[in-house]
Amino acid sequence: MIPVAEALSRLFDLMPVLPTEVVPLTEAAGRVLCEEAVARRTQPPFAASAMDGYAVRAAEAQAGQVLPVVGEAAAGHRWDGALPSGAAVRIFTGAPLPEGADSILIQENADRIGDQITVREAPATGAYVRPAGGDFRRGQTLSAPRLLTPRDVALLAAMNVEEVIVARRPIVALIPTGDELVLPGETPGPDQIVSSNNFGLHAMLTAMGAVPRLCPIARDTPESLRAALATAEGADVIVTLGGASVGDHDLVAEVLGSEGLSLDFYKVAMRPGKPLMAGQIGGAVMLGLPGNPVSAMVCGEVFLRPALLAAMGMPRQARKTEPAILGRELGPNGPREHYMRASLTDEGQVVAFDSQDSSLVRTLALSDVLLVRAPRDPPRAAGQVVQVIRL
Repeated sequence: MIPVAEALSRLFDLMPVLPTEVVPLTEAAGRVLCEEAVARRTQPPFAASAMDGYAVRAAEAQAGQVLPVVGEAAAGHRWDGALPSGAAVRIFTGAPLPEGADSILIQENADRIGDQITVREAPATGAYVRPAGGDFRRGQTLSAPRLLTPRDVALLAAMNVEEVIVARRPIVALIPTGDELVLPGETPGPDQIVSSNNFGLHAMLTAMGAVPRLCPIARDTPESLRAALATAEGADVIVTLGGASVGDHDLVAEVLGSEGLSLDFYKVAMRPGKPLMAGQIGGAVMLGLPGNPVSAMVCGEVFLRPALLAAMGMPRQARKTEPAILGRELGPNGPREHYMRASLTDEGQVVAFDSQDSSLVRTLALSDVLLVRAPRDPPRAAGQVVQVIRL
């Protein structure tokens, strides 16, 4: 068995560097920006009002002062000309500030009768004015690589950038294996269960911007596994689910070896997920995950997610951990790194579930975090700081 960190490093080495493509902003969220985007305009492009009120010179708008209203400015419709001395312009939120004005007298602080206002409370110089370039200026950049969020897309649109250069979405083929499996909606036989890890990984991959491909269930025969493997042609990554152990019915290593698999490593010192393998086959990366649903999903988070992000141009790094306060004591850990399903209390403390059996999918669904424990970690008392990965 090799440590988790070594296995992840070797998986990074196996991953391809995906090519780039140009996509419109409507398709940019969740993609990895590969080249920096440059703002094509200044935002705001002019000094603008942040409130409804009156554009004035602060020095001329003292309490009790009476000012004539000489015009009106609205968003998209500036008032042309310079503000006369001792005058005001009616202005609305987002409208350009007239030349000569330096402040906004909000309408709550002005009494208007006809075309005159009386200042109730003097504004400070610059009050409620959004300065030109207060957000960003032409030529400023959004750096790459970057996993684009909806917030980034909004910024790109404001920068007047209509399309971006991103990594191609990785195609990931998912091959569940085993005579015991049926698909959701089918009627299981007396000795069968419903396949779930392929659907969980499909959802995870979709959410992170990959293109998952659900392949047929490979039964416990070489012929069935080869037929399922054929449906994975063209994928960047082939993920097998189950069949990676050494039992009489575990055929993945043997069959894929006969099809040209170059195995890089097998077995990782982690719990859950020890029977994990990786290599290359036919121009694709092969990742063999355990069949137990929780093991497969945890390995997906620990290995598959960061590996795919690296292939899309993000830094080669493990899932980030963060400190949390332990809400209930834990016994000593065993010789493998343990990723424990755990929940967060209303007070923000982390509590591991009593049973960590790798078949308990409901426990995984109820988890907020994975509580990460080092090999042979000593007993932990409530109140101690531990490390967690957010799910």
